[in-house]
Amino acid sequence: MGKMTNTEVAGRRSNKRGMATRESMLDAALRSLASGDPGAVSGNRIAKDIGATWGTVKYQFGDIDGLWSAVLRYTAERRGDLPASASVNASLRDRVSAIVDNLYEGLSGADSRAIETLRAAMPRDRAEFERAYPLTAAEFESWRQAWLDTCRRAFAGLEIDPQRVAEVAAFIPGAMRGMVSERQLGTYTDLDLARRGFTNAIVEYLEP
Repeated sequence: MGKMTNTEVAGRRSNKRGMATRESMLDAALRSLASGDPGAVSGNRIAKDIGATWGTVKYQFGDIDGLWSAVLRYTAERRGDLPASASVNASLRDRVSAIVDNLYEGLSGADSRAIETLRAAMPRDRAEFERAYPLTAAEFESWRQAWLDTCRRAFAGLEIDPQRVAEVAAFIPGAMRGMVSERQLGTYTDLDLARRGFTNAIVEYLEP
């Protein structure tokens, strides 16, 4: 391989700086959203929190829809796949318990709080959402499919009805957000007991 020219070296350095700038912007946007302040979804507010002009943010992401879709993709990459259990030979109960416990912890994190703030600001009507924020809506849809695929892999080899797996995949995230909300707000409910009961109910439903 030949020696790089000065122009090529400068180009690589510039690209590295650009990627670092993009990542720092995404980190700053997530910190702002994680505050829970509804005003954090404003493009100008995000630019201010990032320490840049809105023009600089647009240069990196195109528009606010491009920024939000990039934020979602970034959090998904950082999160990675959800481990279903410690072993492929794990029992149904162990697999369900692993999913419930991982979600319980993961949904309490700063990234999850940021996504909740973003979701709360998006249009409730799906058609309106997809029209106004097509890239962000597509990213959320990819999350739904990725989560369903994760659940299918989690229960692979147990001869469980696929339709029941899809139903469980659909209701687990919302139920776990409820428990996390109870923990954050303070509650008289025994949340350890609640998670055990939730796990038992899912196991009973999925039992081949």
